[in-house]
Amino acid sequence: MQYNAKAPYIVETHWQIEEVLDGDSVIICNRFTQMKKEIRLYGLDAPEVKLNRKMKEDEEKSSLPAQLLLQFGLQSLHFVLSVAPPKTVVTIITEQENYYDYWNRQLGYVILPSGLCLNELLLQNGYAKATQQYYCGKLAEYQAMNRQAQLNNIGIYSQIKVF
Repeated sequence: MQYNAKAPYIVETHWQIEEVLDGDSVIICNRFTQMKKEIRLYGLDAPEVKLNRKMKEDEEKSSLPAQLLLQFGLQSLHFVLSVAPPKTVVTIITEQENYYDYWNRQLGYVILPSGLCLNELLLQNGYAKATQQYYCGKLAEYQAMNRQAQLNNIGIYSQIKVF
């Protein structure tokens, strides 16, 4: 992950994944204080894993039925569980200027023990799409990763062109 010198980052270590909520949100727990918080992944959106308000919006935007979107959401969730299961030690990097989302969740890049970024793995493997709704300094790169996954027909894009 390359950092932009103009955008100061907050780096938090000693966290581990407590629970994977869906393809774009995790609950993390501090390994020393046991404090827990939700992290919403920057720059991407994965399909929902349950029927809710957002699922209805996604259904209208994509013209895809909720049941199909739900299957895609579960595929995304399973991908995250395969690369970052509970107890995975992570580092969270947050852009100082863009710390919380509309719902007051902390936004973050989730860095795995391998040094790989979970956000980028989801996009590169076609299990999430880039979005400006959860803006980040890497949005242009994320859009390019998303496009490449579409062109290569991988992940969810192996079953459908857009979601």
